[in-house]
Parts: sequence; structure tokens; C-alpha cells
Amino acid sequence: MIQQQGSNRVYTRETDETGKTIIRVVGTNRDENRAFIYMSRHFSQLGLPVPKVLWVSEDEMSYTQEDLGDTLLFSCLDNYTLLKRAIRALAHMQIEGARDFDWSMCFPIPAMDERSIRWDLNYFKYCFLKGTKIEFSEPKLEDDFDRMVSVLLAQPSDSFLYRDFQSRNVMVKDGQPYFIDFQGGRRGPTQYDVASFLWQAKANFAPALREELIGEYLDELEQLLPEGFSRSDWKAALPHFVLFRTLQVLGAYGYRGYFERKPHFLESIPMALKNLSELFAAHGELQTQYPYIYAISNDLLFLL
Repeated sequence: MIQQQGSNRVYTRETDETGKTIIRVVGTNRDENRAFIYMSRHFSQLGLPVPKVLWVSEDEMSYTQEDLGDTLLFSCLDNYTLLKRAIRALAHMQIEGARDFDWSMCFPIPAMDERSIRWDLNYFKYCFLKGTKIEFSEPKLEDDFDRMVSVLLAQPSDSFLYRDFQSRNVMVKDGQPYFIDFQGGRRGPTQYDVASFLWQAKANFAPALREELIGEYLDELEQLLPEGFSRSDWKAALPHFVLFRTLQVLGAYGYRGYFERKPHFLESIPMALKNLSELFAAHGELQTQYPYIYAISNDLLFLL
């Protein structure tokens, strides 16, 4: 058995008839399994670094995939070369992976749209914020949510959005990064995945390292996109995605921690709140645009 911290899927390492180890996955949702199987095959055909699907059961409730070992990028965060390779490879997955992609195969929805953004914001409100017992005004909070939806939807969104691109979902094999757990991917803006990776709570990247890796990513992205791509516009939108992603993960930590009582997620809450506080301190425009979320973030400091 391979331990999973946030997933209900069951992973086991087995040995096939040739003596080679493989990973068997037993899922709980057929459509989610189909999404992963389709994406793995699509990305593999393009030469992108993902595990190959080797076999699928007739009912599509289980499948086997290539064994990439046990080394997570999370355990190698002091290795700048690996971090650089991972974030440069992300740009290829987002842009090249979107070519000829059948978005109807995505689970549960094909694109990051207004409805899905509000799902994540409500995840924060109901699964985290209400769990803290802080008194807050829902109308004022929703006003800030409305502004955030408008900003996020204004960004180009014709690339593959990994959705949960973070160092625990990157394996390292033979010195190269490989991506896993992308079955929640959909069409969406590129900034979201960068925010997810560089502001992962437990990764605790230093601001200077984040800036270096953003530069590496943008250098790669520019080579993949047509002329006219604006680095300055991309970077101006990034803090809004960092804020959105941070609220979303707080919702996940609240649900997995407060309700499911999983200690790993409870331990991550103070780190995510620290990210939130530092984000507002570094970007005064966020304080102005989302004044009520900013006020709430100050009230949440007692949880640190």
C-alpha cells in the first residue's frame, strides 16, 4: 500500500509477470479515472513527463501505471536544478499539452469558469472560515469575491491548468521531474499553477527564490507562446491568483483538518495564513481591491 494524504483512491505497488514493479490504482469515481487515463495517454504521446498507463480494467474503476519510485520533489526542495526543471516543464505541459486536447474529458468540468471559481471561494468560506468561529459579513465578503471573479476571468485561458501543481505531486526519477495527480486539470490561465507551486504552504519558498523561479518559468513560456505575450501583464495578475489559490487551499485544509481530522492538513493552516499575511503586505493593490478579505486575514492572525 502507498499512503495517500488527501485522496480517496487506493494505490498499491505490485510486481508484474516480468518482475517489474507497477502501480495499481483503484479509484472511487469512473469519470475521474477516465480523465486521468485520457490525460496520461495524451501527454505521453506528446513526450511530456507523466506516468504511462499500462492497463485499464473493463469497468474502468482501476488501472495500472508506470512506477516512478518514491522520491517526491517535496523532499528535494533544496535542489534548485530540480525546481527549475519542474517549473520549466510545467510551461510545456500547459501549452503543448493543450494542443488537440479534448476538454470534454476533464473532470468534473472542462474549464475554470465563474461557477468553479465560486465553488473554491465558497470552499474557503464554508469549510475554513466558518470553522474558525470568526464573525464576518457575508455580503461584504461576496463583494470581494465578485471583484476577484472578474479579475481572474479576464486572463487568457486557453492552456492546460494542472489544478494541483505542487511539490508533492511531482516525482523525481533519474534526476528528472515527473508529474502525477493531474486528473483534476482543465482549461484555464497559466498563473494558477505557478501560484499553486511557489506558494505551497509547507514548501515555504523564500521570496527571492520565488522570483528566480518565476523568471525561469517566464523564459520558457515566452518561447512557447506567440509574439505579443506580455511578461508585465502576466506578473501583474499573478498576486490575484496567489490570493485565490491560498483561499482555496485553506478551504481544503479546513475540510480535511477540521472535519476529517487529518493532522497533516491542520499543521499546514498556520503556514497558509502566513502566506496570506505576507501576500497582502507585499501587494498593496490587493488590500485596496479586496478590503474585506484583507480585514479578515488580519483577524485570522490569532491562528498562527
